[in-house]
Parts: sequence; structure tokens; C-alpha cells
Amino acid sequence: MGRVVYGSELSLELKEKLKSKISNLKTERTPTLAVILVGDDPASKSYVKGKDKACKAVGMNSIMINLDSDTDEKLLIEKIKELNNDNKVDGILVQLPLPNGLNESVILDYIDPDKDVDGLHRVNVGKLYLGEKGFVPCTPRGIIELLKRMDVTIEGKHAVVIGRSKLVGLPVSKLLLNENASVTICHSRTNNLKEICKTADILVVAVGKPKMINSDYVKENAYVIDVGVNRVDGKLCGDCDFDSIVDKCAAITPVPKGVGPMTITMLLYNTFDSFKKREGLLDD
Repeated sequence: MGRVVYGSELSLELKEKLKSKISNLKTERTPTLAVILVGDDPASKSYVKGKDKACKAVGMNSIMINLDSDTDEKLLIEKIKELNNDNKVDGILVQLPLPNGLNESVILDYIDPDKDVDGLHRVNVGKLYLGEKGFVPCTPRGIIELLKRMDVTIEGKHAVVIGRSKLVGLPVSKLLLNENASVTICHSRTNNLKEICKTADILVVAVGKPKMINSDYVKENAYVIDVGVNRVDGKLCGDCDFDSIVDKCAAITPVPKGVGPMTITMLLYNTFDSFKKREGLLDD
């Protein structure tokens, strides 16, 4: 049976380390994350609540700003500008998706790139692809941490990423390249998907289709990261058919308790990185 690597366990360990670092700070202020939620989407409200709770758990300040669903673009941009100019704020996150009528790309571009702890501003996207230091999107950063927990040597391995979104697929492909893997990006129009996946030493699945990837797609002793979050018959499941794959792979992340918990943890770390830079603290 393959090793089941729980992001929930790794997340707790990393948050304890971060809590210790924050408690030992000799600065006058505390790392602070500001989150803007527009509207009352239940899932988004739940995510924002989770971020607030995570901040408090590690001793970080959080500013939660709730705006009505009919908030216009001008008001939202003004709120972002206020946070950009607030020296007490280290990270700014606009919870996605935004209500209809608000242009996501336009809104994200108003966030100060030095406070863009979601790593979605075009400046940070550009830095990632140029190999420069900047904020990395939280889920891809968490995926790399999970692979390290799996004790897989990424260098020299063939990694296949199913999905080409700007949130996961594209940035995680670049991070894998940075770790000296050879990377193949697949998507909904890829021919011979099964055959390509079976060549993967590392398989990252972010396709958005419940249990689409079964053991027929997986190479013996591959390392599998399941990014998908789907609800089927009232239960959460991933893009991988976990029960089909677990006995064939070397290691796999489950859903739930896999990649999800790592996303918020990496958001905290990005915010702390911003804080250190703004305070002139050396990396530890």
C-alpha cells in the first residue's frame, strides 16, 4: 500500500514552527493579513473564516473586510488602495471568485505586488517565470512542500501536471521545473492522456473532475498529488480515485486533508515573508 501523506498533519507542524517564530519576534508590530470578501457566497465565507482562524492560531493579526455583493469596482479599488498605503498591513488577499460585474484581473492588478500574498498579481507571476524572488501562489507552494514530505527527489524525475490554470497548473509546473524535474503539462484537449500519465514519476492532478484518474493512469510507485475538491453525494472527493490508486503508488495525498490545509498555511508563510521584508529582517 502506498504511503498516505496528509497535508493536515504537515500543516499543523508548519504552523507550530511559524507560531514559534512570531512569538520570538522583537518587533513593535505583528504580521498582519487583510482579507476582502465581496458578497455572501457560503463557500467563500467559509474560506475567509478559515483564514481568520489560522491567523489567530499562529499569533498573526487579521483584518477581515466584508463588502456587499453589489459593491462597485470603484469602491473595491479604493479599499485595496487604503490597504496598500497602510504600513501595518503586510498581506492583502481578495477572496475569489468575485461577484458578477467585477473584473478579477483588473481588481488584482490594484494590489501592491509587495503585499500580494496570493501571488496572483502579474508582477509576481512574471517574477516566477523569470526566476526572480516574489510571492508564489499558495497551493503550488504547498504542493512542493508535500512532495518534500514524501521524500521524493524531484530532480531528474518526469512530472506530469494535469491542468493549466493560473492558480495551480501553470505555477506548479514552473516550480517543478525550478526543482529540475522534466515537466509535461496536460489538459482537457491532450491526446493519449492515459499513456502520458503512465510515464509520470510525479503526477499532479488538478483537472476538476471527480475520480477521473484511476490506477490505469498511474505508473507503479509514482508520487500522486490530488488537488481536486469535488462533492459527490454529499461527500468530498478528489480528482483521483483514491481507492484504486493507493495500492499502486509510492505515496498519495487524500481528499480531504491533503492539499487543502497546505494552501492556508502557505498563505500565512507568504504573509510572514512579506512582514520580514518590510521589517528588514534576515531570512532564517
